[in-house]
Amino acid sequence: MDYNEEITDEFQGVKVWWSANRTLPKTQRISWYPNDDEKKYYRLTVHKRHRELITQSYISHVMMEGKEIATRKRQRKLYSNNPSQNWYGYRRSKWSNVLFEHPATFDTLAMDAKLKEEIKNDLIKFSKGKDYYARIGKAWKRGYLLYGPPGTGKSSMIAAMANLLDYDVYDLELTAVKENTELRRLLLDTSSKSIIVIEDIDCSIDLTGQREKKKEKDGNEDEPSDPVTKRLKEEEKKESKVTLSGLLNCIDGLWSSCGGERIIVFTTNYVEKLDPALIRRGRMDKHIELSYCCFDAFKVFAKNYLEIDSHSLFGEIESLLGETNMTPADVAENLMPKSDYDDVETCLKRLGEEEGERWKRGRALGSGHQKAERRREKGE
Repeated sequence: MDYNEEITDEFQGVKVWWSANRTLPKTQRISWYPNDDEKKYYRLTVHKRHRELITQSYISHVMMEGKEIATRKRQRKLYSNNPSQNWYGYRRSKWSNVLFEHPATFDTLAMDAKLKEEIKNDLIKFSKGKDYYARIGKAWKRGYLLYGPPGTGKSSMIAAMANLLDYDVYDLELTAVKENTELRRLLLDTSSKSIIVIEDIDCSIDLTGQREKKKEKDGNEDEPSDPVTKRLKEEEKKESKVTLSGLLNCIDGLWSSCGGERIIVFTTNYVEKLDPALIRRGRMDKHIELSYCCFDAFKVFAKNYLEIDSHSLFGEIESLLGETNMTPADVAENLMPKSDYDDVETCLKRLGEEEGERWKRGRALGSGHQKAERRREKGE
């Protein structure tokens, strides 16, 4: 709507008129925030006998319709947190964003079919659970822990979750957060209908050993005289001071109830390194292990990459997959045609050869371990 333009609307037989207006500053002045100098507003005109209907029903109807239209038309975004020194100033914010255009869906995810369907049902149930969470007295949020070896599809799973639910994604880099209060402000600045992701949480900051470090500190810490050691001490002070308790309070404490319809996802390659308090049920409600490629996952790859449902080599590949540890990333790389001359047969044979080589290496390694064990038993 342009300024001074008038639009007519009708609600329950009552005609109303909307117009857009603005008030310009009376004096010219230099401002750091020029957009704040003019005041923009909408004017709603209606006959006074309909005042009660308009104030009690129509305005709330317009607000609700506006939110629904904005939700339908919005472009989903991928956010990344800015360092705190970039938070304040003209047009600065706590989060930077780009359009979220990752193509991964649950149809393209290569994983066990039963587990895939279970995760989809869990996500859809959560997204429809506003009244249920209110009834049971819990904040409308859910935590997912994705763990497994590198290359097993943890990032693709997050993208598929976002595409399924039509949620924004907030990629939270903990090493850029100086302290607990900054972490709290960042999370308060996230929107509903979003997935908050902390990838490789075991590597982000030392959440596992903080309690032990406090016990190990001696009372008499001398100032290091060595310049190298002194420099290292100064660098340590600049590191993130986010604590385990601060993170727990944000994802599961009183502050976690500020806002709703949020999913929190942690990923890790080494789940055993994480503090049990961080991943217990209620914080990370669902633990999902993404492991090596199974035959169900291979069939999804074959369908996506080669557009086939069956082949004479499938039996051999299924047998080798059961005896070797190949990540989905390795399988996908072998199935991807490398030139215009690579046909289905070439790609499947390349995968079979790779699996065969891995099987031989695994067998040789196992034989070497057995020989060493026998020598130890003999006392050699």
